Amino acid sequence: MDYKIAVIKGDGIGPEVVDSALEILDAVGEKFGHKFNYTEVLAGGCAYDEYGEPLPEKTLNVCKESDAVVLGAVGGPKWDDLPGEKRPEAALLGLRKELGLFANLRPAILFEALKDACPLKPEIIGDGLDICVVRELTGGIYFGERGFRDTEMGKAAYDVEVYAEQEVERIAKVAFDMAMKRKKKVMSVDKANILESSRLWRKTVEKVAKDYPEVALDHMYVDNASMQLVRDPKQFDVIVTTNMFGDILSDEASMITGSIGMLPSASLGENNKGMYEPVHGSAPDIAGQGKANPLATILSMSMMLKYSLGLLEESECIEQAVTKALNEGNRTGDIAGTGEKILTTAEMTAAVKANL
Repeated sequence: MDYKIAVIKGDGIGPEVVDSALEILDAVGEKFGHKFNYTEVLAGGCAYDEYGEPLPEKTLNVCKESDAVVLGAVGGPKWDDLPGEKRPEAALLGLRKELGLFANLRPAILFEALKDACPLKPEIIGDGLDICVVRELTGGIYFGERGFRDTEMGKAAYDVEVYAEQEVERIAKVAFDMAMKRKKKVMSVDKANILESSRLWRKTVEKVAKDYPEVALDHMYVDNASMQLVRDPKQFDVIVTTNMFGDILSDEASMITGSIGMLPSASLGENNKGMYEPVHGSAPDIAGQGKANPLATILSMSMMLKYSLGLLEESECIEQAVTKALNEGNRTGDIAGTGEKILTTAEMTAAVKANL
């Protein structure tokens, strides 16, 4: 089959890791008889440099017409002084909103071969970790009313956290559906002891839970959740939470697996049309040096094959190839132990491709 894929390489190491991921995707296509047709467009800092906007209309139109979107990374110190609506990160918010991508799936898996890279004690991680953070993506404080006002203490800035019942219901359903395919446990994270929006969140999640009697639902305040992730991460299966809390907790979850360079993500809408990107940032300090770990982006392709294109065997093929490459001792600098050989981005990509 033929598929239309929008490609946004972005800034920093984005082009390097996306090129690696597409090389693997093409190899999978050749193996299984599929053709992936790529249309490259700009978003982020490079788009601002070219068009004066972080999300050009052309980019948005191509993404809307594609079966899925591949994104590298956006941002960097070069654009830090731009106003909010012109910053590279505004492209991410715009893509999520315009494409209706309300559910962000961030699996945090500790590969057996990388146990030594985990910063936690062996007795804490036991036989491994497998957590999935389901983050609401188009509501909350990132999309709420914002502005400035004068106060007795000078100029003040404000950002408003707003959630509607339907927004909470749809993300909760994603989390419960995910849990049904895993260990049937959902932890809803909020701040219901303080925030009115969190009290509505908790009440709505409990209502959705009634449709999933097989799934055990628990609640945890976000400050406690951040502590428990490093104290006893094995207690978690699926975590569902708000946009801002999910932004923070998913990065914490990724680091306890050894390296943020290993973690993929999927942002999905109602029709499973999605945008797929690594969790890590643009890392401009190592851009163009061949030091970037491509595995997070390669694993994001696995998620794309599974969730947007429905190609389960092909998705599993990539996951197994990554696992085999790691078991063989292949390492980039971020996951290498003392004395281990460090591979370049291209060499790690070749190791995965050889195991397809």
